[in-house]
Amino acid sequence: MPAATGSRAGQARASSGMTREYLTFRLGNEEYGIDILKVQEIRGYEEPTHIANSPAFIKGVVNLRGVIVPIVDLRMRFGCEKVEYNGFTVTIILHLKNRVVGAVVDAVSDVMEMPTEAIKPAPEMSSVVDARFITGLGQVAERMLILLDIESLILSPSLGLAGAELGL
Repeated sequence: MPAATGSRAGQARASSGMTREYLTFRLGNEEYGIDILKVQEIRGYEEPTHIANSPAFIKGVVNLRGVIVPIVDLRMRFGCEKVEYNGFTVTIILHLKNRVVGAVVDAVSDVMEMPTEAIKPAPEMSSVVDARFITGLGQVAERMLILLDIESLILSPSLGLAGAELGL
C-alpha cells in the first residue's frame, strides 16, 4: 500500500510540472505549434482536386488510402500573403473528432516538448488568427511559438468542414 501512495504523490508532483509536445510549423515569418496528438501524419504537398464553390482557403480534397480528406491552406485562411508552394511545403494530416483534415503549411520545423509554465496567455489584440483559437504563447530559448487549438480552428463553423457536405 505505501508504494501506491508514494506513486500518487509522485504523479501529483509530475502533473504540476507537466510538459506537452507540439508539432511546430512555419507560415511566413511566424512559427506555430499544435498538439502532436492531433497529428496523424506529415506529407509532401500534392495538388488536391478542387471542389466547386468552396472558399479559396479550401484547396480541395485528396484521396488518402481510401479516405477523402479536405485540404485547408492555413496561410490563405489566416490572410497571409500568397507564396508559391515549394519543396518545403507540406500537408499536415490531422485527426480531429473522428474527422481527417489536411492543413497546408510553409514548412514543418520539429516536435518540441514544452513545460506548461513556459506557456503564457495570448494578449488581447487583433491578429490574423482569431484569439479564440490561440491557446497561448510558448517561449523556448529564443523561439516564440503561437500555440493553436487546431481542432477548434479547423472545425469552426467559419471553415464549413464540420458538416457532411465534404463527405466527412
